[in-house]
Amino acid sequence: MRALVVQHDHMTEPGLVGARLVERGYDLTVLTVVPEDRHRTPDVTFDFPDAADWDLVVSLGAPWSVYDESAVGSWMGGELALLRKAHHLGVPVLGVCFGAQALTTALGGSVEPAPRPEIGWVEVDTDDPSLVGPGPWFQWHYDHCLLPPDAVEVARNAVCAQAFRVGRSLGVQFHPEITTGMVGGWLAAGGAEQCVRQGIDPGELLDRSRAMEPVAGANARRLVDAFLDRVAGGSLSRRPCRG
Repeated sequence: MRALVVQHDHMTEPGLVGARLVERGYDLTVLTVVPEDRHRTPDVTFDFPDAADWDLVVSLGAPWSVYDESAVGSWMGGELALLRKAHHLGVPVLGVCFGAQALTTALGGSVEPAPRPEIGWVEVDTDDPSLVGPGPWFQWHYDHCLLPPDAVEVARNAVCAQAFRVGRSLGVQFHPEITTGMVGGWLAAGGAEQCVRQGIDPGELLDRSRAMEPVAGANARRLVDAFLDRVAGGSLSRRPCRG
């Protein structure tokens, strides 16, 4: 089974999600959209592959906004087309944070600034804990999803929708893939200053992430398993693309 992983920047890796997909028998192809030397100018040219060539698509997080075309440039339209065609074909998509926002936008929803940022380990209210557990889940986002018409919200908190399913796809606002190394990389790349502005101690956040490693790993495995078995493995059959 072939999984396409869209890694938008050099620091946000498949992490725990990718590791569980490999354990479940998937061969991962990871495509990095914005190389390290263009991190502050992400308006690169990028050609996305055809959704029909994959059994699964994973769209990861990113430090940018889906709706900020002046920053991300034309590649955002290419990714939205990929996700839209995947949905149309019945190819399952797992959208993570920015990836969930891209999935939302591709399917007719929208994304806007959240009432407040969320950074750190947060529990969520869930309608289906066997699919999306209460966490704690790692969060780092400034935007939130206004869900597509056919989406079913699965989890939420006081800030925004935290998880939704649509067809054979699942979007989550949090970061199940997170590792301590990834948190450290984000902090070193300007995230520490963001934390300070939000009244969060960067060192404490890193220590908390390290202490959460066993819980984060177990939560990620359960989420990926439930996604594959209950959402991606659902009864919706693939249909030929009509355009």
